[in-house]
Amino acid sequence: MAAANPAKTLQDEMTCPLCLEYFNDPVFLDCDHSYCRACITQCWGGLTADVSCPQCRRTFPQGNLRPNRQLRSIVDAARALRLLAGREPAAERLCEKHQEPLKLFCREDEIPICVVCDKSKGHRAHTVIPAEEAAEEFQERLQAHLKTLRIKRQKLLGLKVNREKTSQKYLKRTQAERQKIVTQFQQLRQFLEEQERLLLAQLQKLDEMIVEAGTDTVTKLLEQISRLSERIRELEGTCRKPASEFLQEIRGTLTRCETGQAQQPDEMAPQLEERVHGFSQKVTALSETLREFKANVTLDPDTAHPQLVLSEDGKRVRLGNTRQPRLDTRERFDSVSCVLGREGFTSGRHYWEVEVGDGQYWSLGVCLH
Repeated sequence: MAAANPAKTLQDEMTCPLCLEYFNDPVFLDCDHSYCRACITQCWGGLTADVSCPQCRRTFPQGNLRPNRQLRSIVDAARALRLLAGREPAAERLCEKHQEPLKLFCREDEIPICVVCDKSKGHRAHTVIPAEEAAEEFQERLQAHLKTLRIKRQKLLGLKVNREKTSQKYLKRTQAERQKIVTQFQQLRQFLEEQERLLLAQLQKLDEMIVEAGTDTVTKLLEQISRLSERIRELEGTCRKPASEFLQEIRGTLTRCETGQAQQPDEMAPQLEERVHGFSQKVTALSETLREFKANVTLDPDTAHPQLVLSEDGKRVRLGNTRQPRLDTRERFDSVSCVLGREGFTSGRHYWEVEVGDGQYWSLGVCLH
């Protein structure tokens, strides 16, 4: 691996990443990246909070700009060395072929030449001017290009600032919507949990009442069964007696049979039926409340990709083998296999149920349209 050029490395360290020139009043951020004070201030567009580093994209709650005095000293020393080097006479370059100073410039070949080259056959018919005059012309042309490039860079910096402001604005909006969703679903979960606890407690109490009422009824039935069993044994004993003794007691026996008829046990408490029915109505009402959030989504054929096949009722979609002939509408997806719902939501809580087949590459959700 070739070693890095030390001069190039030093040049990069003294150059602002935004203006690509020597640092002017350098400052560094909390992430230790340095910029010209004017450059980073313009890049942030006057913002002082929720700013970010243009290099590492790290965000800061406050735009603290700390002077980088050590870097300023190094840049000032580099500028002084450049000025000193500019005052020293540069070594005169010589023509490789004739070893004469390159004091002329050939316009056609756009190369510096010497006086001997000027008289040679190769340059005799060319336009030749002094090298200093040619340098001045090219300097003017390059300065014009530099001015144009600096103007373009300034415009791009402005666009960058605007894009970052727009991005931050949208991020704040999505964060607010995210918080709203979290809050709403927390409230919904809390409501459902409270309803669950309430209904289960009521159901437990109803279970206890049903068990208590059932126990009372069973106890009464057992008592009647016991009395009937005793009466049956008594009558069976009477029937086994001799005729004279049997007939002697027949009147009292028949009287006891008629007066001792088993009574039909009372039905379970009628209020239990009312309570069970009322509880069922509460569960139904809760189901109806949740059903209010269910969205009836119908797919919009004007947005469907030509390869998607929609059912007549707009409730089902599948991926076909070929593209179908459809009108080229502005809303239609043509590069990705997507389709939107015809109904849109602007507020409120919504949910929908989807049955998915065996396909692997699909997604479902909401989008800003």
